Amino acid sequence: MDQIRHINDTLQQREETSKVPAATLGFWIIKILATTLGETGGDAVTMSMNLGYLVGTLIFAFIFGLAISVQMATRRLHPFLYWAVIVATTTVGTTLADLVDRSLGIGYLGGSSLLAALLAASLFIWYRTMGTVSIASINSQKAETFYWVTIMFSQTLGTALGDWMADSTGLGYRGGALVFAASIAVTAACYLWTNVSRTLLFWIAFVLTRPLGATVGDFLDKPLDHGGLALSRYTASAVLSLLICGLIAVLPQRAGDHG
Repeated sequence: MDQIRHINDTLQQREETSKVPAATLGFWIIKILATTLGETGGDAVTMSMNLGYLVGTLIFAFIFGLAISVQMATRRLHPFLYWAVIVATTTVGTTLADLVDRSLGIGYLGGSSLLAALLAASLFIWYRTMGTVSIASINSQKAETFYWVTIMFSQTLGTALGDWMADSTGLGYRGGALVFAASIAVTAACYLWTNVSRTLLFWIAFVLTRPLGATVGDFLDKPLDHGGLALSRYTASAVLSLLICGLIAVLPQRAGDHG
């Protein structure tokens, strides 16, 4: 009985110290909306405001710096703050990926390859340092630092992958979104019906939801002659923001394991 009580106390302490929400269905819905907002919001600043990718990246990097500073200073999960940081990573990821792919001239495939290597390096260093990359282990400042660095690389990679799939392969935004949605469905099937590592599946799903959001966001705001719906980037971003805030308020947001 004492051993069982000790295990229960340890699990409870982990949940109390964890500052990331459990990966429920609501988590993934909000994540996809947040990545879509990152695309429309990033494009609104760099394209609609004509500020360019470098200035847009600097603006969103500053916002991300403020948000992550507050997040790292907190002692428990604050859902609105957590998702604000996630949105910040998607917006700066959008403008940074566009800067690397387009302004630096290395192309979508080159940018995707570079960012994939950085993501793999981040996960490798995290694993060698902490012994695990499981989200259940995010209960220390060092682990949380690795977590956010890895997320930043994954969000930036997702933008580059989305652009590569939509533009370079000729599938367009709708075709690219369908490919990534199907890939997420396969990942979900592996979670339900196989014994594949849950940690591996989580990171696969986390990476794939970013290009899905990127292609959906481009489909919403790109011109008609480019295969988009030509919706206002400001309107799309405002609607997505309201949806995210509403879901955070309505859906349970508890700290815990990312199954």
